[in-house]
Amino acid sequence: MEKTKHPSFAERWWISVRPFAFPASTMPVIFGTVLAVAYGGYPFNALNFVLALFGMLFLHSGANILSDIYDYKKGLDKVPEPTSGGIVRGFISIREAKQASHLFFATGTAIGLYLTYITGPVLLIIGIAGLFIGYFYTSGSRMSMKYNGLGDFAVFMDFGILGSLGAWYVQTGQLSWIPVLWAIPMATLVIAILHANNWRDIQSDRKGKIFTVASLLGDKRSLRYYGFLIYGPFLMVLFMILVPYFLIPGTDFMPFTFLITLLALPLAIRLWKKALNRKTPEMPLDFIGLDGATAKLNLTFGFLCTAAIFVNALIEYLV
Repeated sequence: MEKTKHPSFAERWWISVRPFAFPASTMPVIFGTVLAVAYGGYPFNALNFVLALFGMLFLHSGANILSDIYDYKKGLDKVPEPTSGGIVRGFISIREAKQASHLFFATGTAIGLYLTYITGPVLLIIGIAGLFIGYFYTSGSRMSMKYNGLGDFAVFMDFGILGSLGAWYVQTGQLSWIPVLWAIPMATLVIAILHANNWRDIQSDRKGKIFTVASLLGDKRSLRYYGFLIYGPFLMVLFMILVPYFLIPGTDFMPFTFLITLLALPLAIRLWKKALNRKTPEMPLDFIGLDGATAKLNLTFGFLCTAAIFVNALIEYLV
């Protein structure tokens, strides 16, 4: 087992929670909050935003460590990869990981219960759904979503739909279809991150009798699926801008400012080239690190979506 030279306590746990994945969980919270304030016109509640953000971070950290525990136990994680956590690197023990995971889940749950108390009972339903998905994404039971082809659905809901809707709710105290529908393109890119990881691990997952969407599709169909996941969000934005505007007058259509998300298209094209050249990569880590590179696309796309809301609010203010 490969180990680094005497990492500090902070370094061991920082790597163990896998912070590179945090933008996937925090961006929906930021997006839902900005959507409620800059588009919905609701007053900004800074405390609720901070609590929602940290609640998501704690729950995501707990899910990451729990996933590492069972991947390691099943023999799926044997050699450290660029995105590996602390267990396979020898930074923390299984016992330490379990204790940390429970602590993170408990802290995130406590924050969620407090937010429910001050905002409304509907948040409890959203929170329970998110907690259930986060805990059973990877678990020792037969209900594990990651090992039974439901991992893509899990991250789509937790790090897309539920995150955005929950953030909207803690600012507004109201439910709305807008944070749900408008978060779909970003949520699709979160699936792309997971799929890139599972695509790389098809062979080891099959040996371990792990059924991910990638292992079920195989290499060639996984390529097509990845193409849909990285290009689809741009088409979804165009659809949500144009179709309601021209065909359903009077509805809340996505502002034209969301067209700035097309600035992320060159990054998607570069990722597609890496995917096409997966068997003969230009750089050794092109395909191995495709999940991390896809996470950058997700972050860029999410940032542009959030910026689009601010630009739309500025235009409406000036006009």
